[in-house]
Amino acid sequence: MKHTWRWFGPVDKVTVRDAAQAGAEGIVSALHHVPTGDVWPLDEIRKRQDEIKAGGLYWDVVESVPVSENIKTQTGNWRDHVAAWQETLRRLSSCGIKTVCYNFMPVLDWTRTDLRWETRHGAKAMRFDLIDFVAFDIHILQRPNAANDYPHDLIEGAARRFSSMPDAKIAALGRNIGAGLPGSADGYTLPQLLEKLRSYEGTDRTRLQANLVDFLSEVVPVAEEVGINICAHGDDPPWPLLGLPRILSTEADYAHMLSKVDSRANGVTLCTGSLGARADNDLPKIAERFADRIHFVHLRNVTRDTDSLPCSFFEDEHLEGGTDMVAVLAALLKEEKRRRDEGREDHRIAMRPDHGQEILDDLTRGAQPGYPAIGRLKGLAELRGIERTLLHPSFGLNG
Repeated sequence: MKHTWRWFGPVDKVTVRDAAQAGAEGIVSALHHVPTGDVWPLDEIRKRQDEIKAGGLYWDVVESVPVSENIKTQTGNWRDHVAAWQETLRRLSSCGIKTVCYNFMPVLDWTRTDLRWETRHGAKAMRFDLIDFVAFDIHILQRPNAANDYPHDLIEGAARRFSSMPDAKIAALGRNIGAGLPGSADGYTLPQLLEKLRSYEGTDRTRLQANLVDFLSEVVPVAEEVGINICAHGDDPPWPLLGLPRILSTEADYAHMLSKVDSRANGVTLCTGSLGARADNDLPKIAERFADRIHFVHLRNVTRDTDSLPCSFFEDEHLEGGTDMVAVLAALLKEEKRRRDEGREDHRIAMRPDHGQEILDDLTRGAQPGYPAIGRLKGLAELRGIERTLLHPSFGLNG
């Protein structure tokens, strides 16, 4: 597999050279400073490539070209935003980039209530606490009719939690949940978040699915034309939030998307952590079923407090948690062998160690939450060890 590493640009406190020393061969990055809905300037794409080359690596995957809320709701100048997305694909291809990740999560990207929760051995990890989230929704954000979305026991638990919540915790929940895309300067105040939620009135799950298919029907032909594979990242966490539908949370959701726009260029970003927050998602099975359409992989693990839906969970070490990482990697390596035998140019699937616990010197570095240097180095080393073992001639995956 291609071992890649997410880098947020020159502002990132973990450098490209750090990534190279950790064992990465390629970089996953994006132009976070370009406003959503705008065409990415060609000179800025090349500048980012040069910055990465200066650190000794290359820009392998774009994560992400953001999809605007206008596209998701098909309101305002959404058609102009689709045209800008198409042109950005053309420009990325002209610079040699062939894989583009995106997501279709309404308003919120990946959502956590705590960005630096302390684990049993003192590491810091990201956590989604369901009771804290419900307390935020009902008592801090005060979303109209929010209580209608939760069972009685959660409502009561959230009320008790909020009644003893210090001001600092209330402020932190607002910051953490209202954050924008990782690496971006975006983010929402509470009034802004409520306004964004109102913009989705009338957009139910069926409508959002149809809007995704419409978007893909426009951009996939361009991706095919310029030789780019686009790949949808799953919902994180994989269930509705703040009254908004989510449509890439299960195996059935991905099957629907892939069947409606049936092209190899329309693919999957397999995120074992996002999908793994649901006990009913069988990650090895999903990897096997969609193997031909997996263009990018995020490998991480979560430990759920319960197997109920929804639930609380935290970002565990890469080989711990609820996902059988060995089985997932075996399925992916089997697909790589099949692609090699078929003669496909894209036989190597890009993967990156996603997220990571802050350990050792990470605890004082102050990097982007979820993207520490040593925690990801450890994860990548463990994943590479599994891969090297499975590729041994004894297992027949490298023949």
